[in-house]
Amino acid sequence: MAVIALPKYVTKVMKGLESAGFGAYLVGGCVRDMIMGKRPHDWDVCTDALPHEVMALFPKARPTGLKHGTVTVSLGEGHVEVTTFRTDGEYADHRRPDTVSFISDINEDLRRRDFTVNAIALSLSGEVIDPFDGRKDIADRIIRCVGNPRERFQEDALRMFRALRFSACLGFAVHEATYSAIFEMSHLAAFLAAERIREELEKTLLSPNPHILGQVIEAGLMDSYLAGSGGAVPELKGFGRLPKNNEQRWAAFCAILERGGLISSSEAFLRQLRLSGSEIRNCGEGASLALNNPPADSLGWKRLLADKGVEIAMCTAAAADVLYSSGSLNVLREVLNSGECFSLKQLAVTGDDLLALGFSGIELGETLRLLLDYVIRFPEENERERLLNLATGMERSHIY
Repeated sequence: MAVIALPKYVTKVMKGLESAGFGAYLVGGCVRDMIMGKRPHDWDVCTDALPHEVMALFPKARPTGLKHGTVTVSLGEGHVEVTTFRTDGEYADHRRPDTVSFISDINEDLRRRDFTVNAIALSLSGEVIDPFDGRKDIADRIIRCVGNPRERFQEDALRMFRALRFSACLGFAVHEATYSAIFEMSHLAAFLAAERIREELEKTLLSPNPHILGQVIEAGLMDSYLAGSGGAVPELKGFGRLPKNNEQRWAAFCAILERGGLISSSEAFLRQLRLSGSEIRNCGEGASLALNNPPADSLGWKRLLADKGVEIAMCTAAAADVLYSSGSLNVLREVLNSGECFSLKQLAVTGDDLLALGFSGIELGETLRLLLDYVIRFPEENERERLLNLATGMERSHIY
């Protein structure tokens, strides 16, 4: 295991538990990341201390999942999620256990976890508890359920999305039995909240291997959101060339789905998945514009920027790149980096300037738009005196 120094606040929490006579182990993703030589972003500790005992030891601790034994301990520069060893009862909703029982055996606690790579515990002294050979699966780059995968997915259907998301993020293969169980149990995805599905899809979209979303579709995990694919899975390999920007990748994903007939409306699809209003607008319109004659040159991109703004233009370019390998993002970046005018804010004259010339109302707004279009075509003409003279000529000729 790679030697990674723990943050002081994590060490304090674990020593505090041990000093009070309790066990304390790092567990889950932070242990997996350390084994892989990565610096964890989040730190989770499991213990035989009951939640009220943890809160008594750490006055600034707060209950964040008391029903499931989780307390958040904040110390100085960071926080640690501390959870009591437990076993889970029935999962009536295929997402959360109806009841939990607190226990003192860490091996039993690890048995309830999703994947072997996340079912490894590590003490401050360096003791590793790995009853399901998670270290071997990390070495072999495999995602495998703890125990029977059908039972794990029956308990929590989100684990099917998580298996493929871990595959995409870590570059691991999903074990054959686990993969087969995803196909067999995919109907349980219908029980999941759209917000939870969206989070997993977005993490996969932003991963180094977003094409894994093809497996998500193929397995039937998105059947509640997609029209029948007829067995055809869209080609998603082009996503790896896009920036890791959530709106741009959502726009490209929607464009691919809409072109393949898997969705009829990008905006409706994104609304189902509970994206924000601005994301729905930017991604949905970007996908639609990319599917319907996107700009072919810098002039076209400047006009789109003027009409729709930077966010929608970026989404359009990203979707066009995936659809047509068009190089649109590069062209658009060149336009943005050129400093050339594409918005009224960049125009060398303002509404006040035109008011002083006698323009008002509709005529003023229309003249500004005409001047902007002129400057978009002739960027070198974006000079105050030149545009004021041009506006005077427009006013005299009543061309609005």
